[in-house]
Amino acid sequence: MLQTHRSFLRPLAGGLLAAALLSGCGLSTPLQATPKSAVYLNEKFQSDETFSRLFDGGVAETCEAARRALLSQGYIITNVREGAINGSKRFQPEGEVHVELSFNIVCVADGKNAQIATAYVSAQQDRYAIKKSTNASSIGISAIGSISVPLSSSQDSLVKVASETIPAGDFYDRFFALMNRMLREQANDKREVDK
Repeated sequence: MLQTHRSFLRPLAGGLLAAALLSGCGLSTPLQATPKSAVYLNEKFQSDETFSRLFDGGVAETCEAARRALLSQGYIITNVREGAINGSKRFQPEGEVHVELSFNIVCVADGKNAQIATAYVSAQQDRYAIKKSTNASSIGISAIGSISVPLSSSQDSLVKVASETIPAGDFYDRFFALMNRMLREQANDKREVDK
C-alpha cells in the first residue's frame, strides 16, 4: 500500500516542481500582449512622413536660412555649431499653462561636390503648469514652547507636465517654405554683392 502511494506521489511531485520552476521563470502565464497605448506602434517609418527637405544650397547656407527663419519668428537661438542649430520660443496660451517649442535642425551635405544640402528638422513641444506650494511658519519661545503663527508664504514654480515631438505635416511644411524663401533672399543678396 505504501509503495502504491509513493508511485502515485512521484509524478505529482514532479509536476508540482515543474510548475513551480515554470512560474518562477514567468513561463506558466500566457505571454502578455503589447499594450494598445505603446507609442512605438505608431512609428511607421514611411518615406512620405519625413522631417527633412532638400535645399538648393550648401550646408552653411541651408543652416543660415534655418537660423534666419527661426529668428524672423521670434525664436531664441540656443545653440549653433557647424551643420546644426537649436532654437526655442515660449508661449502662454492660458493663465497658468506655459508652452515651449524647441527646434533641432541638422544640415547635411548632399549631391555632387556637396552643392546641395538636406535639412533634418524636428520640433518638440513642452507643456508646463504652475505648481503652488505653501510654507507655514512656527516660532519657538524657550519659556513657553512652540507657538504656531499663521505666517504662511506660497511659492510658485513651473513643472513640466507633458512633452512630445510635433508630428510631420503642415507645421514643418510652413517652416521649410520659410527656409526656402530665406535661402533665395541670401542668394539674391550674394549676387548683388558680387556685381
